[in-house]
Amino acid sequence: MTVWRRVATAVLLASITCLAVARQANADPARDALTPMRTSALPALPVTATPTGMGTVDGTAVAIGGGAAWALDDGATAWRSVAWPRAMVPADMAGIGSDGKNSYLLSGSGGHVDTVARLQLSPAGGLSVQPLPALPMPLDGAMAAISDTAIYVGGGAKGIWRIFRIDPSADRPAWSTVSAWPGVTNVSSMVVQTGALFVTAPSGDGEAIWRYIDDGGWSRRGILPGRVLPPPRPIGQAHVLYLVAPAKGAAPITPVTFQTITSSWTKVKGNDLPSAPLAVMPWHDGIAWASAADGRTAVTTAQFQGSKLLLKWLDWIVIVVYLASMIGIGLYFYLREKRNSTSNFFVGGRSIPFWAAGVSLYAANTSSISFIAIPAKAFESNWQYLTNNLIAVFGLMFVAVWIVPLLRRLDLMSVFSYLETRFHPAIRMIASALCILTQLGSRMSVILFLPALAIATITGISTTWSVILMGGFTIIYTAMGGMKAVIWTDFVQVIVKMGGAIFAIGFIIWSLHGGVGQFWSTAMAEHKMHLFDFSFDLTKATVWGFMFLVLFDVVLTFPKDQVLMQRTLSTKSDKEAGRSIWAFAAMMIPGGFVFYMIGTALFVFYKAHPERMNPLLPIDATFPLFIAAELPMGVTGLIIAGIFAAAMATLSGIMNSVATLVSVDFFDKLVKNPTPRQSVLFAELTTVAVGLVGIGLALVLSRFDVHSLFDVSIELAGLLGGGFAGAYTLGMFTRRANAPGVAIGVVGSISLTFVAWVFRLVHPYFYLAISIFLCIVIGYVASLFFPPPAQSLRGLTIYRDGPEHH
Repeated sequence: MTVWRRVATAVLLASITCLAVARQANADPARDALTPMRTSALPALPVTATPTGMGTVDGTAVAIGGGAAWALDDGATAWRSVAWPRAMVPADMAGIGSDGKNSYLLSGSGGHVDTVARLQLSPAGGLSVQPLPALPMPLDGAMAAISDTAIYVGGGAKGIWRIFRIDPSADRPAWSTVSAWPGVTNVSSMVVQTGALFVTAPSGDGEAIWRYIDDGGWSRRGILPGRVLPPPRPIGQAHVLYLVAPAKGAAPITPVTFQTITSSWTKVKGNDLPSAPLAVMPWHDGIAWASAADGRTAVTTAQFQGSKLLLKWLDWIVIVVYLASMIGIGLYFYLREKRNSTSNFFVGGRSIPFWAAGVSLYAANTSSISFIAIPAKAFESNWQYLTNNLIAVFGLMFVAVWIVPLLRRLDLMSVFSYLETRFHPAIRMIASALCILTQLGSRMSVILFLPALAIATITGISTTWSVILMGGFTIIYTAMGGMKAVIWTDFVQVIVKMGGAIFAIGFIIWSLHGGVGQFWSTAMAEHKMHLFDFSFDLTKATVWGFMFLVLFDVVLTFPKDQVLMQRTLSTKSDKEAGRSIWAFAAMMIPGGFVFYMIGTALFVFYKAHPERMNPLLPIDATFPLFIAAELPMGVTGLIIAGIFAAAMATLSGIMNSVATLVSVDFFDKLVKNPTPRQSVLFAELTTVAVGLVGIGLALVLSRFDVHSLFDVSIELAGLLGGGFAGAYTLGMFTRRANAPGVAIGVVGSISLTFVAWVFRLVHPYFYLAISIFLCIVIGYVASLFFPPPAQSLRGLTIYRDGPEHH
């Protein structure tokens, strides 16, 4: 223990020193905009006609005006004339709504808009239209806001501003009315961002921004410094780009970004527009606009310039030392252990002390999802998901007393061996296969991709190479050292990542002008520490939902979690196994507060300094952006090492656990009498193979624009991992359940959960609980139609040697 105390003391002293250096480095309050815009010229339109609208149609820029239409060629070198759709009268066109992907034409007669149609390019090169159902009523001064799932059209009707919405992808699209606009003046712009509708309306010398969400209605979110010139454009996942003119006068026109989460705006660094544009459209990472210049119609584009924030030499030294130490631990156990049995490789010879197993449990449970996605979730919303940690502690108490000692007494390596002993070998193999898919699909890929996103943001190394390098290092030390290397590297990694997380919070609060007072007042005013939601809405994350979830996700799911159970199975006895769970529970609440506090601190910081955000980055990159842009040299490397530690601790556990399942549940079953050396060699090769598959899946995931990887991991885990968890409940808590009934329960629960997913019946957080509950009910009822188990159940239920219970 002396060595570990020295390590902890060194980390603490280093953190204090770095904080002092960081304070000095940030003494200057002046900050520059992090992401400027750069303007460039596109070819001028071939005529001087004023464009009525511009937009993107099937990836091609299109301008319409004066009864004519033009499309920009693929190389952006010239505009070509395209045929006007025969179904449309040019004089009836009122404007175009575009989101940078699709464009919709607004048209009508007599100055009123009653028709919305999607613009398309025909194979012959002309424009065509695909009309939507007619608006419920004609609108004056109509404008549109487009998103991937809905089209909003607003305008005046009988002196009242009305907004209608339609889902064009529905089988039978139909317009619905959005809740009545509460403003006293007409709307000047509309845009959809972060799943919400944002509108602006004149207010004094500026324009007020209002937000509409289905479950919260209208709320005022801020004010912009001048008159908004439509249309605005969504940027990234949480920004809107507005063009703002002075309250009095016509120029200059200033680009302004509004951050939808912090409700703060900042002027974009770059060139202002000298005059109001004739038409504006989304274009790549910015906008393009038409303007009159020297007797022609010029087209100009302004694009955000996101730059890589590269690591300094001292950061690289810190990271290299960390990675080298992980390889060193793996090499140490590779040279020390005889490696003559799978027991040594998979469960460390059952010699791990309970406190080390408990720390390793916490390390495995706090992956890169905790280090990156949870701060992003708290930055975007509040602390409601932390309720799960608080309630989970009570569930872990039950697990420590009843479930873990029962399984530890059976001397298992694969937790699914229990299902074979209790039910049937087929159920064991099916459950084990589903667990492998769950770990690879819903955990390993996400846990690899998240830190790779951070590394790509900070170092300039591509996401692909980041995934390969991080996965490769983890494969090496896990394959060399087995479970002992996994647990002892976990111990070091907890110190590194928690030290980095605590330092980040202290640094953010210290860098605020108002210090702790500003942090506290801003967080409370914005309800960023809101913790408990006692509503009974099944579509939200509520206290009741978490209580329901913990019963299933912790108490009833823990036995099937090979990654966590393998650490408890590595302890010396069933009593030590129980103690490891108590140690895990003791760390869960303070650890949870740390990661959610990071998100809140980030919110306060970026509300005060919105110019330091990069609109092009996803929300999940918020913490990595702060690490790269705000921390001084050396400290950045320390926090990056913490991100590595968060990911690698969980990755190593998953690799070792999945290799255990493949070896014990399949190799040892299908290969006749393998020698111990053959089994260990297969385990080592399987560890490498599992790591490579995880790397491949993470690379696939990196090709998609995912709003919240935290939500994705929860959703996939519920769909893939819930069905067979109910089999443990039926086996441990009943004597009547049998193999045929449990098999029916597993298949039925997974099928019905997919139905709930397809129709979006409940919040994804409930999928796992629903699947387990259905498995228990269906499995028990189905078991009643088959004979009771014939074999002895001694030691296989929580009743131990007591009387039978049904």
